[in-house]
Amino acid sequence: MSAAQPPAPRRTQIFLASTLYGAATLAAALDAGCFAPADRRLLLVANTAAVPETTPALDEAPGFGRLRARFDGVLSWNEAIRPFHPSGWSPRPDDAPLWERHLRLLWGLGDDDVSLVVESIQVSPAGAIAQCFADAPLDVYADGLMSYGPTRNKLDPLIGTRAGRLLHLDLVPGLRPLLLTEFGVAQEIVPTEVFTTVLAELAEAAPALDAPEGAALLLGQYLSALDILSPEEEERLHVRMLRGAAGRGHREIVFKPHPAAPARWSRMLEEEADRLGVGLTVLDTPVLAEVVYQRLRPALVAGCFSTALVTAGTFYGLETACTGTDLLLERLSPYQNSNRVPVTLVDALLPPLEAGAQGGPDGHNTPHGAAPVNGEQLDLNGLLAAVGFAMQPQIYPHLREAAEDYLRTHLTSRTRRYFKRRRLTALALPGALPSQLSFLPRSRTVRRVARRARSFQRRLSKARTAKSAKAAKTTVTT
Repeated sequence: MSAAQPPAPRRTQIFLASTLYGAATLAAALDAGCFAPADRRLLLVANTAAVPETTPALDEAPGFGRLRARFDGVLSWNEAIRPFHPSGWSPRPDDAPLWERHLRLLWGLGDDDVSLVVESIQVSPAGAIAQCFADAPLDVYADGLMSYGPTRNKLDPLIGTRAGRLLHLDLVPGLRPLLLTEFGVAQEIVPTEVFTTVLAELAEAAPALDAPEGAALLLGQYLSALDILSPEEEERLHVRMLRGAAGRGHREIVFKPHPAAPARWSRMLEEEADRLGVGLTVLDTPVLAEVVYQRLRPALVAGCFSTALVTAGTFYGLETACTGTDLLLERLSPYQNSNRVPVTLVDALLPPLEAGAQGGPDGHNTPHGAAPVNGEQLDLNGLLAAVGFAMQPQIYPHLREAAEDYLRTHLTSRTRRYFKRRRLTALALPGALPSQLSFLPRSRTVRRVARRARSFQRRLSKARTAKSAKAAKTTVTT
């Protein structure tokens, strides 16, 4: 009589989310049947706010109860790694097996076959969780415009090769994300109609919004927290949005600040609204922008480069406009800054708020792979390849030819804003030199000479500064 076969281990899927938007994306992917059957599905919540103790996690947000039913349990990553911060901690390589043992005991996983579904695999907490469960297969999901850009740093092949799929929303129809393409990761779109159905559930469960319907909606982002702008510059950007909306004839304006934004910003806007003679409502209710779209049906959605600007036009057919992208394209540093692709796409897809220009032929913005903006047709796939290569040439060397082709044929006064001449020079790409010097060959020698020249210029500038400081000190002493 043969011995009985041991029972197969349980299959447990762990879904990591740090935002309600991300949790909604996961819920839509589950509803669309994007994942294989499992014995258990656990939602792992990470609160990545600067001070998690003072900021509610996503499972405390209004409407989360509607998403909760998709999962068999909710876990807290913050509790599991306390006192470390989720965005700044990852296990030391030698400690990773100990952490897996600890997490399996803490979460009652036993000997389960674990698979992971994570966001932003390039950084913690996703990278940390992938290290803890070193043998677990993983999928990556992306809900924002950043997924269209290149992987922000070179991933450990032991993690990158474990990624089976990139699940993403179809924010810009016809445009394929660059994220994780260096590992040949398959891409799968989370169906738009399923996602908007999930968002409709959140809208039904959201509290009442004390704001007028059909107003112009301004989206704040809190860019000073990312050290992209100073607090004063961001205040001026919000005022610029207000003036732009008022200049379009909108007399009722709703401002939705970032949850972490200081209260003084809204006060400055209120003063400007009084000066312009327009009604201003500051919407502090902690709901997704997409919930506001469904509840209030704004006549205009304006902002800088938030993903919500694109969902407004693509998913809800609302009129959209952007402002401040010119400043951001100039200010983002280094060139590899991962916000560069979202800023570039918003700038290319949406009309400027101040100019009052309209988007697609129906008067709304209709993002596609090639987008008409101000009468000029832009090849978004070519633009993305060129910007992506310029950002990460070591990770995407195969994009050099596409980048060169785009720059030779599409570098105009409008598209020049997406590239820095210094960056093009360092990579020996077309457009780096004035046309009179375009006969110079692309060679390592040219690049080496250019680097030496820049280095000499920097040293000379420092020497002059030091000399001036010394002279000033001597004068004061005298």
